[in-house]
Order: sequence, then C-alpha cells, then structure tokens
Amino acid sequence: MDKCIACGTCAQKCPKKVEDEYNEGLIKRKAIYVPYSQAVPLKYTIDKDYCIYFQKGKCRACEKLCPAKAINFEEKEKELILNVGSLILSPGFKSFDPSSYDAYSYARLSNVVTSMEFERILSATGPFMGHLSRPSDRKEPQKIAWIQCVGSRDLNTCNNGYCSSVCCMYAVKQTVIAGEHSKTPLDCAVFFMDMRTHGKDFDKYYENAGKAGVRFIRSRIHTVEPLPGSDDARIRYVTEDGSMEDEIFDMVVLSTGLEIDASIADLSERLGVELDKYRFTSTDAFHPVGTSIPGIYACGVFTGPKDIPGSVMEASAAACAASEKLSPVRNSNTRKFVAPPEVDVSAQTPRVGVFVCNCGTNIGGVVRVPEVAEYAGTLPNVVYVEENLFTCSQDTQDKMTDVIEKESLNRVVVAACTPRTHEALFQETLINAGLNKYLFEMANIRNHDSWVHADDPDAATEKAKDLVRMAVAKAALLSPLKQTDLSLSHDALVVGGGISGMTAALSLCKQGYHVHLVEKSDNLGGNGRKIYKTYSGEEVRPFIDALVKDIEAENLVTLHLGTSIANVDGFVGNFKTELKSGEFSETIEHGAVILATGAKESRPGEYLLGEHDAVVTHLEMDQLLRETSPKLEDAQNVVFIQCVGSRNDENPYCSKVCCTHSVESALALKRKNPDLNVYILYRDMRTYGKREDLYREAREIGVLFVRYSKEDKPVATADGEKVLVEFRDPLIDRRLAVKADILCLATAIISHRDRQLAQFFKVSMDSDGWFLEAHQKLRPVDFANDGVFLCGMAHYPKPIEESIAQAKAAASRATTVLSMDHIQVGGIVSYIAPELCSGCLGCISVCPFGAIDFDGEKRVAVVNQALCKGCGACAAACPSETPVLMGFNNDELYAQIKNALG
Repeated sequence: MDKCIACGTCAQKCPKKVEDEYNEGLIKRKAIYVPYSQAVPLKYTIDKDYCIYFQKGKCRACEKLCPAKAINFEEKEKELILNVGSLILSPGFKSFDPSSYDAYSYARLSNVVTSMEFERILSATGPFMGHLSRPSDRKEPQKIAWIQCVGSRDLNTCNNGYCSSVCCMYAVKQTVIAGEHSKTPLDCAVFFMDMRTHGKDFDKYYENAGKAGVRFIRSRIHTVEPLPGSDDARIRYVTEDGSMEDEIFDMVVLSTGLEIDASIADLSERLGVELDKYRFTSTDAFHPVGTSIPGIYACGVFTGPKDIPGSVMEASAAACAASEKLSPVRNSNTRKFVAPPEVDVSAQTPRVGVFVCNCGTNIGGVVRVPEVAEYAGTLPNVVYVEENLFTCSQDTQDKMTDVIEKESLNRVVVAACTPRTHEALFQETLINAGLNKYLFEMANIRNHDSWVHADDPDAATEKAKDLVRMAVAKAALLSPLKQTDLSLSHDALVVGGGISGMTAALSLCKQGYHVHLVEKSDNLGGNGRKIYKTYSGEEVRPFIDALVKDIEAENLVTLHLGTSIANVDGFVGNFKTELKSGEFSETIEHGAVILATGAKESRPGEYLLGEHDAVVTHLEMDQLLRETSPKLEDAQNVVFIQCVGSRNDENPYCSKVCCTHSVESALALKRKNPDLNVYILYRDMRTYGKREDLYREAREIGVLFVRYSKEDKPVATADGEKVLVEFRDPLIDRRLAVKADILCLATAIISHRDRQLAQFFKVSMDSDGWFLEAHQKLRPVDFANDGVFLCGMAHYPKPIEESIAQAKAAASRATTVLSMDHIQVGGIVSYIAPELCSGCLGCISVCPFGAIDFDGEKRVAVVNQALCKGCGACAAACPSETPVLMGFNNDELYAQIKNALG
C-alpha cells in the first residue's frame, strides 16, 4: 500500500461491511479502511479478518479498481542488499497508549480520546470529515478538557520519566483550532503541572490562547469519571488555593507523550546502537546526531523528544554528519534528470487545461467541485477539465503529464490549495510534459475559499467559479519565461566564532569547501567559554579547546579574528563581502553565508544585580563552580530566581535553557555540600525532554522548588553580606524569607540586535531581535534570502547540543548551494525598460530585498535578477508603470480584475 493516495475508491467499492466499536462508539466501515487514529499521510489498510479474499480466496475488487495500482495481492516480501557509506536512523515514535491508565477511563468512555485521535477528529480526512464531533453521538461538544502529561513525567504507571516536550504546545494549538471549528463558543480547559511552551514564539501563542478564553488550570488530575445517564465525563480537581472543584465535560483529550516502539529497540540491538533507559539513542551533547556506532547517525524523536522544527533541523544535521566522510565520492552514483525538449508555444492559440481538486474534504466538503469543474469547461480557451481527489498525488501528476501531451495543452490551471507549498510541484509536472513551467496558474480555492466560507457552500461554490475564471483569463495570456545560468563561488563565509560557528565551519571543510570564519573578538569560543558543563555532565571548555585546535589546523579554514563585516554585495553563489580589521580591509568572494553570531546574557536592573556582591548570574555561577570558589564553600543558603528579564513585556519569550541551568547548578552545589540549603523560585519548571531526570534528582536530594507568579514576584533586599529574599509559598499560602549567601539570577538571553548585519545580508529579524527563518517548520535554518543560513543562538536561545545540531544543519543546507555547478536566475522577476525609466528612485526605496540598483551613468534603475524575489513592490510603486513583473504584467492582472467583476 506504499503507493496509496487515499482516494477512497477501494473502500467505496468494497462489498464487505464492518461495524467497529471505537471508544464505545459504533463506527461503520469496510474491510479496507483508514485506521481511525492514523496520522497523515493517510494510507488505506486491509483488515484480513474481514476481507473476502483472505477468507475465501475470492473478490479482489479493490485491486482491480485502484487507480494508483497500490494493491497487489500477489506481492511478496522482498529483501534488498544496499552498499552504503553511512546510515541514518529516523524511525519516528509512537503515541503513548493510555489504556493502562484505568483512572482516566480511556478504555471505557467513548468521549475520552487521545491527542492523536483528536487531531484526526479535527482533520478534514478524519472520521468526522473535519467536523468537531464527539465519538459517542456525533454531537458538537460545548466543553472540552485537556489533561497533560499522560505517558510523560510518570515513573509509576509507564516508566516514562522524561517530558515529551511537545504536548503542552500541541494542546494549546488544539484548543485554538477546536475553537475555530466550533459553531458556538467552546469552553476549553487545560489541566497542567508546568506549561512548557519554551520554543520560538510559543509563549506568545500560549498567552494569546489565554486571552482568547482558554482556561489553563494548574492541577494534576487523578480520575476521569463517567457521568451516570449520559456520555459526559466528570473531573474533580484541586485548585491552587486548595479548594475542590467538580466539572462536567462533553469530551476529554489526553495529551499523550511520545515513546519509542519496542521494534525500534530490537533494530537498534541488531545494529549495535546503544540506547538509554527510555529507548532513545545514547550519545553526548557534543555529538547530538551521532550513535555509539561510527557511520550510523540518528535524528528526530529517536534522539529524544522534540517538535517538527527540531526534527527537520536535526534531519539536515544527520545528513551533514553522514556525508562528511563521503564527500570524496560525491556525485559518483547520482543520476541526472534530463528534461524533455520544451515545446514552442509562441505561435499556438491558448489551449488551457483545468484540474480541479477536492483535497479530500478540505475543498470538496464545502465547494461543489463537480459543479465548478463543469463551469470551467464553459470558459474561453479551456479545452480540457478534470476533477481530482488529490491533484498533488504522484499518480495524478503522472496522469497530468500524459493529459498535457495527449490533449496538446499549452497552459495549465490547477484549482486547489496554496501555491506557496504546491506551485513548484505542478511546475515540475509541466517540465516533464515539455512545457515551460511558467505557463501555469493556480486558483487557491482552499485557503481563499473553502476554509473561510465553510458555513456557506453556495457562496463558496460561486467564489470558486470566480477564482477559476480569473485564473483561466490570466493563463491564456501567459508567456514562457526564461532562466539563465550563472557561475558561482564554492567558498563559504561563516560569521561568528562560537561553538555554532566553529562547528558549521568544520562541517563545511569536511565536505571539501573552503571557509572564511569571521569573529569580531580576538578569541574563538564565544559564550561557550563561560559555561561549566552541559546538561548531561560534559565539561565544555575541553570541547571548545579541541574545536579551536581543529580550526587552527584546518587548511580549508581562513580565520579572521578581530574582524567585522563592513559591506556586502552580490547574491546567492556570488557574494562579495568586505572585511575590516582595524585599518586593514579586504574583500572576499563566497557562494553561501552562515550567520552564527550568538546572543548574550542580559543584566537587568532587578534583585540588586550589579549592586551587591552576593548576587550573580548563571554564567558567573558557572565560574564560581569551575574555580571551586571559597564563596561557595562558606555558603549555607543559595537561592535561584528564574525568569529574570524573560517572559515579561520587554522580552516576552522563554530563554529555554535557564531552568535546566539552575537545576544543574543546584545539583553541583548539593553534591559539593549535601547540607547546603538550595532554593529555586520559578514560574514554570521547563526541564523539557530528558532534562526532567535532573529536575527529579534535584527534588530527591533536597533542592526546594517554590513557584511564584508574574504578579507576585520575589523581593530581594540587602542584609549585610547576605541578601534577604522574600517570597510567597503557594502551598502553605504564607510569605517566607531566606537569608541567601548567594542569589543566582536566571537572567534572559537576549539578541545582539545587529540590524546592520541583517541589512548587509538582506535578512529579517523578529520583534524580539532574533533572526527570522524562512519557515519555522519547513526551513528552520534558511533565510528568505537565498544562500544565507543561520544557526545557534542568533536564531533563538538554545542549549549546546541543539546549537551544534543546527550548525550542522546550516552547513548541510549551505552545501546544497556550494555543490552546484551553476545557479539559475530569472523567471518571475521584475524588468525595468531603460527607455521608460525616469530615474525617480521610487522602486529602489520600496524594494525589500535590495534587488534594484541605480545606474548613475544611464540615470536609470536596474534590477538584479538574482536578488529579485518577484514581490512586485516596484511595479506597484512606479508612477509610470515602468517596472514589469514577469508573469504578473498589467495585461494579465487587468484580465483577472475584469473577470473578477464580470
């Protein structure tokens, strides 16, 4: 079933009907079906217990009817022997099965579902076609509870002592999306211990959900009880003030954790790969994608619980690590794609083919797709129309290629979802059919129509017709566009000489590329030189010393210490950067750039920092621990305060590493002096992933954790050589005071906010000063400006192992540029006719990519096609309409406007 496109033809024609008990709800299905809890991509599966062929040796109707030829009852198991130089393990995870949690009634109550099952309920391809319905009676719930940490942070029931890292954030996301799916106001309550929204922009999302009405209740739920005489569930819980509450919910969602399947542990044993006690790979912080076997690498949840951006980034890192020793044989086994000759359509009349997509029920559940397809056939120049279940599926792409050739189509319109994710796919189909890829237009009838008009199918259908009519009108006027080849430099520039920068530079050198490593200070190492140990116990300084030694010994590295960036010119593959060191300057040429400029520890004016010798920051505490300071030897009370300068109005984000850092320091202090009193005052303990073991160990050896709120922060006053720290203990509801010999502040990690550097490389920064990646999930180390990449804390605060992984990921992505023989420029870019340009400079001032220069000799504006992203700002700003955005010229846009109003 690997070729399955989830079209549903097999299930529709299957004669065998089956009734299932699913969470005590009766589900009707066929012998071939999509499992209810299956995540995307969807695949149908055959239930051998009911299939007529497996029972009686007859039927096979599904095999005959499958358009993708995905079903073959004669198929036998095959064994392949592959000769490879490296191996990457990315086996994924399984969602924890809460059936063993008898107190949560998952196996008994139909309306108690797992988070994965709730994702399927919300999905347009799920059992309820995207309608928010509860399993028992298909009614829309009015009140839903989420229970966190089911199968995580629990040694009693499941032995999963770790935090699964993603559950808090996906629960918050589900509350928001469920509210969007609900026809009436939805009451959402999330029961949690610590809200661990520690990723980039996660805290803002959490705060916005609370402002939108989601209730976040800090309480550990013991039991979910059935309400007699109904399908509802009762939850009794204790609030923070100690009172008992009793609430009735229509549904309960169990936020289940991530765990590694036993079969993966068996595979690892056969390969000799060592795993830890939780079945994740066992490795150190300095080799985050390595395993115990040289040449075998790992990524994703297999190395530890993580979200999508972390998994994507780690996948690139593993690819980098796996290919470093293979660089001498690069391209020795590659097969080059040879495109068919491009058909000359310049003398042909437009022959438009329209492909209308159902997108499962994403579009077809709202828009009457057959009616839209029929209407498309009446439009001028349309000679072929087809309706598809999933136009983006591989079998449909192959069919489109055949149709284009058979019907002699010279323009193609696809009415489906967003061109942002699918345009390149369809353009590739045109290339395979011998058409210029720019003879293509998309009508977004999902994002712009079915999703925003879900409650009005009639209006949505009419709007879909309008969008298709506009797309067809523009398509008829499209002309082939050309791209030209440019040579490129195979050198790289890495800006920043900390752990991330050095790692990226060495990774590129191992790929065979020359690297310019620029560091503005006189020493390599950055913040890493100030850190004592990693969370897993490795000392950091010896690792940095080894990195520096490797950099200095590497012939492919040109090191520029005490050097800054003075100016940058050029574009992907052909950058020219001016470096300045004192009075000396030089210009280097390079094809790619990695920004690894790091961040810094803040020093806010709180809690006597800078005013009292007993008040230190994390990095200063690390120095005391490294030097075994007498200050520590004589201390009797040490207090840590978390979130100092973080998660506030000035820095509304979590600095991610602080909770773990404080727990590490607390453990080190207690190991040196078990009689020492250590207090950690926190808002939420965010020891995510396997760091939860440190948090548990700290509690076991006597470190005291006291929670405080944003509205009732601790108070520090000088008391001679000590600091009096006053705070409220919420468990006993009393104010307490500790005379601290040392007060350690977990201050925020803040950006350098180097806006000049951002302007040089034409990259963006967010409102908090962090460099802004092209796409948080799909391109986590790329910038929107091609050829420029980022890693480390310049992107967002992160621990050492994540910085190293991201550095390798950035090197991997940079290699995709440096390994090219040439780059292509042109296509959908602006063109300025010099004979029409008045030289007013209006286009230059509005171009966000710096792609337009002024030719002083000719007194006209000139577009650099390699930098132009086709945004059209220049065409919109010019009073004389001189800039023309190719593929979006005035005639094409006016045709769309005319047909929109017609």
